[in-house]
Amino acid sequence: MQQFKVIVEKHSDGYIGYPLGLKGVVVGQGDTYEEALCNTRSAIRFHIETFGEDVLEPDSSVLEAFVAEAVVGA
Repeated sequence: MQQFKVIVEKHSDGYIGYPLGLKGVVVGQGDTYEEALCNTRSAIRFHIETFGEDVLEPDSSVLEAFVAEAVVGA
């Protein structure tokens, strides 16, 4: 059993989730936070089953993930 950090974003039309620490693109979506998280778990399993253990980043140093806003002027 492996643990992944998952980012879940809320949009006007639902939720999108994606994991940190995997090579490739893995995304889950849903109408609720829980549905997006569940679909992201399923997408992670599928991704590993399809592409093998090589997609795992063995030394993923992500301990926590934070969301911040930054204003950048031109």
